[in-house]
Amino acid sequence: MDGATPLTTNALGRLTAMLEPELLATNQAIVARMDSPVALIPQLAVHLVAAGGKRLRPLLTLAAAKLCGYEGARQINLAACVEFIHTATLLHDDVVDESVLRRGFASANAVFGNKASVLVGDFLLARAFELMVEDGSLEVLRILCSASATIAEGEVLQLTTQNDISTTEQKYFDVIRGKTAALFAAACEVGGVIAERPAAQKAALAQFGMDLGMAFQLVDDALDYAADEAELGKTVGDDFREGKLTYPVLLAIAGADSRELEFWTRTIGEGEQSEADLVTALAFMQRHNAIQRSIARADVFVESACVALAAFPESPMRTALEDTARYTTARRF
Repeated sequence: MDGATPLTTNALGRLTAMLEPELLATNQAIVARMDSPVALIPQLAVHLVAAGGKRLRPLLTLAAAKLCGYEGARQINLAACVEFIHTATLLHDDVVDESVLRRGFASANAVFGNKASVLVGDFLLARAFELMVEDGSLEVLRILCSASATIAEGEVLQLTTQNDISTTEQKYFDVIRGKTAALFAAACEVGGVIAERPAAQKAALAQFGMDLGMAFQLVDDALDYAADEAELGKTVGDDFREGKLTYPVLLAIAGADSRELEFWTRTIGEGEQSEADLVTALAFMQRHNAIQRSIARADVFVESACVALAAFPESPMRTALEDTARYTTARRF
């Protein structure tokens, strides 16, 4: 991450600028669909919108459609749909994880309570499915429905690995493929569907999104131990306190001596932690170069993502997507 350049760190901003009219229309669609006569729903929705976020997933839908030369307007509602699915999962995740911060703001469950967060998450999922049906494409419906189910499977699989220090690297990748990368893949693929691109190009878009999502989550998991808390927008070390077997922990456990293994068994396996344990965990990770190795693994996915885009001719949008992929491992939040 220390090798970040202005090219990579500004990549997301440049992609956003290239899609500004479409993103504005998407944001308007999001706000309109969050309206409800039940007052708590728009109140909680305003809280979510105020917290901001990169809007990366809907941006990918907009970018994929433009990359494919699509000139209609279906991508707007589909980008809003993707964001609703993502936001619903965030609401549910924060309840499950008992998180108090989201993007630097108090999480919705901390402000409105768990019950409201779960139910508004359900409302947003329902709105997402309304948008899918309105689009009218069975293929779009299949892709986004499948992604929604896969996300839930990924989250449940993660629950089964929590506090289990015997978790394998393969199972970790299965978790992040489900809970994160599947929606990235779907967000990209639907852009090719509405543009009626050949099967090979739709598959390339899905592969780009999948690889990008894998890299994104690997970096997210590394940042939980390496980021500045104010920049990250959540409490550093949350994954450690929750007993999550993320990639940096798996790498540290794989190289652990008997003393370190005893530490990981107590803190992660048995959930017995003191205030000083996070510092010790970071020291063990540093000893095994776990953070840097996690970023290096993410870089492999990033390069695979860029290779997938070779299915498309060179263009400013393709370059912007490649740069955005490389930004993934340069980001600090």
